[in-house]
Amino acid sequence: MTTPVVPVDEVRFKALTAKVAQIREEVGKVVVGQGEVVDQVLMAIFAGGHCLMEGVPGLAKTLLVSTVSRVLHLSFKRIQFTPDLMPGDVTGGDVMEEQADGTRRFTFVQGPLFANMILADEINRTPPRTQAALLEAMQERRVTVGRTTHRLPEPFFVLATQNPIEQEGTYALPEAQQDRFMFFIDVDYPERDEEVEVVRRTTDNRVPQLQALLTGEEIVEIQRIVREIPAADHLVEFAVQVARSSRLRRGAEGDKAVLDYVRKFSQWGAGPRASQFLILGAKARAFLLGKTNVAQEDIEAVAVPVLRHRIIVNFAAEAEGVTSRDVIAQILKHVKAG
Repeated sequence: MTTPVVPVDEVRFKALTAKVAQIREEVGKVVVGQGEVVDQVLMAIFAGGHCLMEGVPGLAKTLLVSTVSRVLHLSFKRIQFTPDLMPGDVTGGDVMEEQADGTRRFTFVQGPLFANMILADEINRTPPRTQAALLEAMQERRVTVGRTTHRLPEPFFVLATQNPIEQEGTYALPEAQQDRFMFFIDVDYPERDEEVEVVRRTTDNRVPQLQALLTGEEIVEIQRIVREIPAADHLVEFAVQVARSSRLRRGAEGDKAVLDYVRKFSQWGAGPRASQFLILGAKARAFLLGKTNVAQEDIEAVAVPVLRHRIIVNFAAEAEGVTSRDVIAQILKHVKAG
């Protein structure tokens, strides 16, 4: 049985993919380098997912997100997560207001969560109760306060950051919360030439003028087109097999060399949401490259950001310096598409 190919409006497809190249150029006016990070953020946005970004301070994570929001012409809110932040500070809440006729009634006041793009800065600095306030928003695109549910604007994305080196006073994100993020993006140090250019740009009076290239309506249209890009059945099975090969317990199957490696170094594997995001991420990557179909290389290209935070390594791995990236590499080395 083959996957039916949904026809894509070729003219519209080319027009939108052409804008992607312009988006990269516009973001590059402000953010030096980090091309892979920018592409992964765009892939997540076009697939309708959320990103968790990790990197040491000073790598322009906040600047990157705010710049992308300006180029995409989206409303943007930055929430600085701190230990004393309460759920209502994020979602908003009911306040008593006096009406024109002198009566009083509760009115819902929107919190900073009501924007197209949310930067949850240092999300691991706030207690689990406040972290959980994002769960419903990320999954259902809505917020419930009291007995009333409020819809969030479309499109809606959460891009959260966390600092990998300063762990005192932090609250590790639970696995259920991490699983809501489509990608875990590693923001690394710039190359030497890139760092020289960063210093040049940030120590003079130049203020780049950015052009807004996509509207919210066009992003929703792109999300629809991305889902219409066909993925052959054997590639869907490949994505599922990659995710299932990371598991130790029920559902573990496949190449013995992979299973032995996973059994030795992995504590927990990726769930079904990983399989879904492998295909969605591959479709979004194909769109970014101007392709109208998914290839195996597209799935492999998004495997690390999709699986990195879903594969939990054990003490043996930590002792030998083995990371989830190494486990993913072994899986991709041995799992073959049908």
